[in-house]
Amino acid sequence: MAERRLRLGVTGLGRGFMLMRSGFRAYPKIEIVAGADPRPEARAAFAAEYNAPSFDSVEALCADPAVEAVYIGTPHEFHARHAIAAAKAGKHVLVEKPMAIGLDECRAMIDASRHAGTVLLIGHSHSYDAPIAQARQLIASGAYGNLRMITALNYTDFLYRPRRAAELDTAQGGGVMFSQASHQVDILRLLAGGMARSVRASTGAWDRDRRSEGAYAAFLDFADGVCASLAYSGYGHFDSDELMGWIGETGGLKDPARYGEARKLLGQADAGAEVALKNTRAYGTDAATPPGAPPHHEHFGFIIASCERADLRPMPQGTLVYGDSEWALHPLAKPAVSREAVLDELYDAVVNGRTPLHSGEWGMATMEVCLAILQSAAERREIALIHQVPA
Repeated sequence: MAERRLRLGVTGLGRGFMLMRSGFRAYPKIEIVAGADPRPEARAAFAAEYNAPSFDSVEALCADPAVEAVYIGTPHEFHARHAIAAAKAGKHVLVEKPMAIGLDECRAMIDASRHAGTVLLIGHSHSYDAPIAQARQLIASGAYGNLRMITALNYTDFLYRPRRAAELDTAQGGGVMFSQASHQVDILRLLAGGMARSVRASTGAWDRDRRSEGAYAAFLDFADGVCASLAYSGYGHFDSDELMGWIGETGGLKDPARYGEARKLLGQADAGAEVALKNTRAYGTDAATPPGAPPHHEHFGFIIASCERADLRPMPQGTLVYGDSEWALHPLAKPAVSREAVLDELYDAVVNGRTPLHSGEWGMATMEVCLAILQSAAERREIALIHQVPA
């Protein structure tokens, strides 16, 4: 008997969908049955590729009875509205990070899902990455003593990739706090058990032409005594992929000779051209990245989890363990399906009734930390956390 397939509608055929696309295509337990995007060229490409209807609004897609679950890859400021619309239509939801741009929106999404009896899953975030899951298992084994401290840093050119105006407006979910800290915080919360107690942080907005936050440094205190320091810069100078063997965030090899390319391309574009340049990376354009599984696992920069008897370092090939007298790589097989863990969690939650880790409550707890980083930086004080949930 053939395994049941989950019928998925995808909304927002932009960069997020492009990064999920190869996984959707290769994952045998999901069938893409509908798409939605305001761009006619994206809708036409989708209808041709998937032989499925395409709509110009999320609401219209949610009215399609063929759709069981909805992937929401629309801009950050629309996540709450679209997730609530899907829940009201009786659809399960996989919403891209960040969950939303305010805790009131997160709560409304959770309430709508509970009222409808539907699944609400938050992802993709890099806490799904196989090396992070492996490091978490090694910590939980107790073989290296208790976890005591985590250090995480990531340096990218994030702020100089082509952006819409809203992506550079913090009030609309722009800047690194929503797009990038949500990854890093999710990873640290997962490795440390979830229950962060407080945040003390500073943020940086150093470019007057791109005024949203481009950098932050923060210190997290966890309930069981674990501490974590995290730093991120998206200003396009040092590239921390150098520390990952020049393997990029999505698992592909990176050419160091292309240093400064993002700034160079942006310098050639005015505001209108920047939006057009961004659209070349979206679905339905000739320049869009073709689907395919990455040669290595995805990552989100340099991470060290310090236990009493070893430091653990997740890498694109597995986890390096630096013990008392020796170090060794715990290898991982190359990924067969891109972002398979996200799709497994969605399928198991909807079809098999398993409670997901990356639930609405988990996503809200991660957003609480991200928003607390902004608040701590603005008020120059430690911020207590009250919405945390255990891993």
